[in-house]
Amino acid sequence: MNSSHEMPPGTVATLKVSNHDRDLAGLTYVYPVLSRRAGGVSIGINLNPNNACNWHCAYCQVPGLVRGKAPAIDLARLEAELRGFLADLIHGDWMTRHVPEGARVIRDIAFSGNGEATSAEVFPEAVALVLRLRDEFGLSSQAVPVRLITNGSLLAQGHVQEGVRRLGEAGGEVWFKVDGGSVEAIERINGVRLEPAAVARNLARCAELCPTWVQTCMFRWDGALPTDTDIDAWLAVLEAAGTERLRGVLLYGVARPSMQAEAPRISTLTVDELEAIAERARKKGLTVRVSP
Repeated sequence: MNSSHEMPPGTVATLKVSNHDRDLAGLTYVYPVLSRRAGGVSIGINLNPNNACNWHCAYCQVPGLVRGKAPAIDLARLEAELRGFLADLIHGDWMTRHVPEGARVIRDIAFSGNGEATSAEVFPEAVALVLRLRDEFGLSSQAVPVRLITNGSLLAQGHVQEGVRRLGEAGGEVWFKVDGGSVEAIERINGVRLEPAAVARNLARCAELCPTWVQTCMFRWDGALPTDTDIDAWLAVLEAAGTERLRGVLLYGVARPSMQAEAPRISTLTVDELEAIAERARKKGLTVRVSP
């Protein structure tokens, strides 16, 4: 990177699937991760550097997570950081220094970070900025899509819909979190009290604006597998949204330890256990990709 984006000594290491540290690049809004689901380097856009989210997911890896929304975003700083980082990834030696051989490819640019990205007041403007820089560096929408990873809870808001619409028009996609299908499961897993019908409405709305995958994290809770009733309720939400509208389901397990108080209650599912859940979704006509 150029001198204005030098990384603090000792903060940069080889990227690993097991480490999604937002500070690896020493920047405020931009961070790289090695994404198991994307299959290479994902350039993260963190609009929640204050660690604030309107949900509290039991499996969340963000330390010091607090309730709230994104702070005021310095769009000029976001642009400078992303332009500098893209320049070093594409024209410099950052990949050689910090990415394992065989994974040195940019797979996507993803709005993810330490909270709910759509809670930023300038969310649509941030989307437009990222899309413009992606095009400026000659990265095609097919090779490097821009993704939004979201809990989808703010999809009724006009500015959120505008940002999602811009993503859809530019060949992007949304990964929309649906971890539970009952009021009780959603409250236990995601720390919010929501009616499943409201989740289904937001999911349907999202899928109409942009190609949308459902992303679902499943795990053992106090040693117990998700019950048949839990899985039936989860599938019912997807069916209520309209399975024909969805690109599919990204079903994954817990690869990194939770940093929340609920961490001791969470343990991983086996590949076979995840595949058994995936098969039930496939019988509903859904494409399912499993990432243990």
